[in-house]
Amino acid sequence: MPRTVHGIARLLDLTGTDLGRSDWLEITQERVDTFADATDDHQWIHVDPDRAKNGPFGTTIAHGYLTLSLLIPLWNRLLDIQGIGMAVNYGLNKVRFPAPVPVGSRIRAHAVVADATEVQGGAQLTVDLTVEIDGQPKPAAVAQAVYRYSA
Repeated sequence: MPRTVHGIARLLDLTGTDLGRSDWLEITQERVDTFADATDDHQWIHVDPDRAKNGPFGTTIAHGYLTLSLLIPLWNRLLDIQGIGMAVNYGLNKVRFPAPVPVGSRIRAHAVVADATEVQGGAQLTVDLTVEIDGQPKPAAVAQAVYRYSA
C-alpha cells in the first residue's frame, strides 16, 4: 500500500524517507514484444525465445529501457500524492543495469527519497530507486530519478 501525502508542503518533509518496496510485477514476453514494437528494438535476446534459449541468458530478457520505464508504475505504487496539479519526470541523474531481467521473472522497486526541495511553483524530489529481481542477488536497475510536482 502506498504512502499518501497531501500537497506540496508534505512532499518537502520526505527527505531521507525510505518508502519501502512496491509489490511485484511479472515481466511477460508480451510486454517485452510490445516494448520492442514501440521502440523498434527487436534484438533477438528480447524477442526470439527459441534463439535466446541458446544465448547468453538462456531465455529472452527485458530491454533495459523497458525496466527503466516500469519505474513509473512501480513508483506510483509507493507514493500517492494528492492535492497537486501536475507531476513530471524531470530527469535522471544516473542509471545502471547491473543484471538482466529474464522474461517470466518478477521485479519490484525500492525507493528512498534522497532530497526534497522547493522549486518555483512546487517541489522537486530526487529519489534513489533500485529495481529488484525476485530471487536474484543483483538488481536489474539502479537509478536516481528527479520528479517535479506543482500545485
